[in-house]
Amino acid sequence: MRSARTLNPERPVVADKREAILRAAIRVFAHNGYFNSKVADIASEAGVADGTVYLYFKSKEEILHSIFDRSMEEAIAAGKQLLEQTSDPREKLRRIAHLHLERLGADRDLAVVFQVELRGSTKFMEEFSAAGFAEYLKLIRSTFEAGQQAGVFRKELNGKVVAKILFGALDEMATNWILSQRRYKLAPMADQVLDIFLNGVNAE
Repeated sequence: MRSARTLNPERPVVADKREAILRAAIRVFAHNGYFNSKVADIASEAGVADGTVYLYFKSKEEILHSIFDRSMEEAIAAGKQLLEQTSDPREKLRRIAHLHLERLGADRDLAVVFQVELRGSTKFMEEFSAAGFAEYLKLIRSTFEAGQQAGVFRKELNGKVVAKILFGALDEMATNWILSQRRYKLAPMADQVLDIFLNGVNAE
């Protein structure tokens, strides 16, 4: 296990202490594991006193929640903005998929926290599923259902199930990317996922 104190000896100075703590927590959780990390590790990585962390967060658990909540809010806001730029339902789904993998592929530590550390307990998963995660799935679902109304997608399909299937495929790509011994770009995998998702695997 790597010590949190040696993760980034030349860490950039961040004026916003709350932001600095969150970024430090992402690095520490990704490298040490959430359950093996201490608030003191996060404080050291952020370059602040332990007590400063508690001025912004009540506990290590609240820090993890905040990482998730902020990341989901940013992803949903960015997704909505992208969707406004096109009226094609297929293109909208493609843009959601690309954004999903681009965000994770651009920050490996954040990807590790999302794909591994956030899933360390049923309690966390239940809380997160009821929060921003549900809104993210709703964004995918509403995009698909709009395509159904436009006659682009099959009307008999359940939008909620479709949203979960697409999310699950993207989620698996991200997890494989983290665990793989090879180094490759994650975002291009979105095209393969969407090709299978939209066109199926039949030869005809």
